[in-house]
Amino acid sequence: MNVTVVDNAPMHRYEARIGEEVAGYTVYQNSASIVIIEHTEVDPAYEGQGIGSILVQLALDDIRAKGERKVLAVCPFVRGWLGKHHDYRDLVYGAAPSRVTD
Repeated sequence: MNVTVVDNAPMHRYEARIGEEVAGYTVYQNSASIVIIEHTEVDPAYEGQGIGSILVQLALDDIRAKGERKVLAVCPFVRGWLGKHHDYRDLVYGAAPSRVTD
C-alpha cells in the first residue's frame, strides 16, 4: 500500500492519501511559533494498518522541514505517538531538551 501525506493548507490538515482517496487526516492550526495539532482521524476502512502513524510521522517531518515552529499536540493519538518516538522531542512545545549521558 503506497501512502502519501500532503499538507492541505486551505483546510488546515495533513492528509494521508492512497491514490486519490483520503485515508486519514490530522487537523492543525498555525500560530507564529506553534503548530497546534488538534485531531487525527483514520477512515474505518484503513484502521489498524498503520495509516495514523505514517500520517503523524510525515506531518511532523514536514513541520520540522519548514522551520523553527514547535508542535503542541492536543490530539491524544499524536501525544501518544510522540511519547514513543523520542527523536521528535525537539519539535514538542515546552519539552525540556534531552540530556546526553556518558
